[in-house]
Amino acid sequence: MLKHRVIPCLLLRQGGLVKTKRFRDPVYVGDPINAIRIFNEKEVDELMVLDIEASREGKEPDYELIGQFAGECMMPLCYGGGVRSLEQARRLFALGVEKVCIQSAALTDMRVVREIADVFGSQSVLFSLDVRSGLFGRRFAYNASKRTDDPRQWHELLHAAVSSGAGEIMLNAVDRDGMMKGMDLALIREAAKQLSVPLIAVGGVGSLADIRQAVDAGASAVSAGAFFVFYGPHRAVLITYPRYQDLEALLQEVQR
Repeated sequence: MLKHRVIPCLLLRQGGLVKTKRFRDPVYVGDPINAIRIFNEKEVDELMVLDIEASREGKEPDYELIGQFAGECMMPLCYGGGVRSLEQARRLFALGVEKVCIQSAALTDMRVVREIADVFGSQSVLFSLDVRSGLFGRRFAYNASKRTDDPRQWHELLHAAVSSGAGEIMLNAVDRDGMMKGMDLALIREAAKQLSVPLIAVGGVGSLADIRQAVDAGASAVSAGAFFVFYGPHRAVLITYPRYQDLEALLQEVQR
């Protein structure tokens, strides 16, 4: 297994696999079960599945569908979307999910992170934070379920999540989402310097070089969506993943 993980992130909407640009205009790209089977064949180390409408619409996770995902996955599965309580997390873990990704509930009350971490361990809880860029280089924490900025400083929210027991942080650059034009390396560097837990960087991967640059900037892992589901200038749908040997060569010097 690579020291620096490269994690496909699948976005769900109404049970289908979609991809967004800057968190808008979700485009249907296929059946998530089919994508999971392809990633199994590619021997992916870890997979993330996020339901982008569950929290926004006040829904619980679709346990039946997630159970199907867990049954198909031959790699650890992280699920996010609609997780608001310890009991929901307990039910997801019983289905075979390895980690839960929490954002909306934690932005309302970080105690949910603590409750899950106390029972299942910090390694089972991932806190996701979306950050967008504004005028004059300012950065804002973005609440995706409410589609509004959070009044708190983004780095303060990271510290609060870690203090509450989050074992990993996923940091998503909203402005880079789905654009495939490079990651926000300055944001990654700033966050990595402040964190004592692994940082998963998301948003903007369009090449293997982007992955390497994110790791050089301090990311413990890199996650991507469009890079693994689109091919070519016309964004034709093609589920793919780099060969292990290529990733190993790409990250070899970083791992020393």
